[in-house]
Amino acid sequence: MSAFTEIIDRTGKDSIAADVASAIAGGSLGPTDAVVREGFDPIPMWVADMSFATAPCVLRALRERIDHPCFGYFEAPQRYYDAVIAWHERRNGVHGMRPEHIAYENGVLGGVASSLAVLCSRGDKVLVHAPTYVGFTKTLKNAGYDLVASQLVPDEDGVWRMDFDDMERKIVENDIHAAIFCSPHNPTGRVWERWEIERAMEIFRIHDVYVVSDEIWSDLLLDGHVHIPTQSVSEDACNRTVALYAPSKTFNLAGLVGSYRVVYNDWLRARLDKEESLSHYNSQNVLSMHALLGAYSDEGMAWVDELTCVLSENARIAYEFFSALPGVSVARPQGTYMLFVDCSGWCRGHDVSIDDVLRSGVEVGVLWQDGRPFGGEATIRMNLALPTSRLHEALHRLDEHVLS
Repeated sequence: MSAFTEIIDRTGKDSIAADVASAIAGGSLGPTDAVVREGFDPIPMWVADMSFATAPCVLRALRERIDHPCFGYFEAPQRYYDAVIAWHERRNGVHGMRPEHIAYENGVLGGVASSLAVLCSRGDKVLVHAPTYVGFTKTLKNAGYDLVASQLVPDEDGVWRMDFDDMERKIVENDIHAAIFCSPHNPTGRVWERWEIERAMEIFRIHDVYVVSDEIWSDLLLDGHVHIPTQSVSEDACNRTVALYAPSKTFNLAGLVGSYRVVYNDWLRARLDKEESLSHYNSQNVLSMHALLGAYSDEGMAWVDELTCVLSENARIAYEFFSALPGVSVARPQGTYMLFVDCSGWCRGHDVSIDDVLRSGVEVGVLWQDGRPFGGEATIRMNLALPTSRLHEALHRLDEHVLS
């Protein structure tokens, strides 16, 4: 059986994706009065972790480390940095990265918060593209910053594009000096082209805006799309960007927590090191380090290549299903494994609310995510990282019972 066809029961195994009651009660799936009807098993398609087992090379690395019974204080060895550098060189064509440019982060959002603490004062405004990942929204709010959204706009082919004029206008009007850039973009699944990143970074240069670039999805590229690291497009971009990465999305390791940042600017790196030293909590876990060492290997690279083929096929299937529905607007993802679906026209045409649609889906076991916190009045975010057979089953249920 292929690693990507096995159906894994995650119930009782520390998975919020499979914790139906909590997801419903917390409102992540929409109305809190929804319930999965008898006769339908739940199909998790909401929170952004995968229903696939992680790569065997990761499990092997963890088992080998667990075989040694001591787990005391440690420092990351040279081979940790070598693995990160080699991964970025081979997958993204990055050259010139050195160990001193790399530092552990206790989650990408922790890295966002630390970076903004260096770059901003409380109450400052921060530019973010919309639709917006809810993690950014919550992090900015909790840290005392104001989010200023620049709306992405679908072009004539339905491809999400940055509105550069709107970005520049909002930077000037709001005296903005920090931006969060999501590449590839969550939740739209957009993989930016080099010229788009170059133009955005030129705007940021002109107006002295520092950039926190969340590139956690950079390995998950669909249909041959290519990731362009934000720091690679110019010397100035290299020096004004904090880039954040992790193997967690790629290898389904979110529960281990093991992100890292790449910063080339000496001044900025020194300020980040100082900021992050103050809490005494930004310390790496020895098992997450060994998970990365197992992941960032030749075997891990081959596994990711197979994974992206499966995700590309799932994205095609889901896109063709939703794009055929009158009143539903959806762009085919170029990266990530998320699908962002706008049901506003469908809801108007059927005289129902998005809550009705979300509730009906949950009732037949399709655990999709309320997209409104990300943007739009009638949107849904769906996780496509599951066996293709389960995706077909979910879409069949939606066709028969929800969107017919």
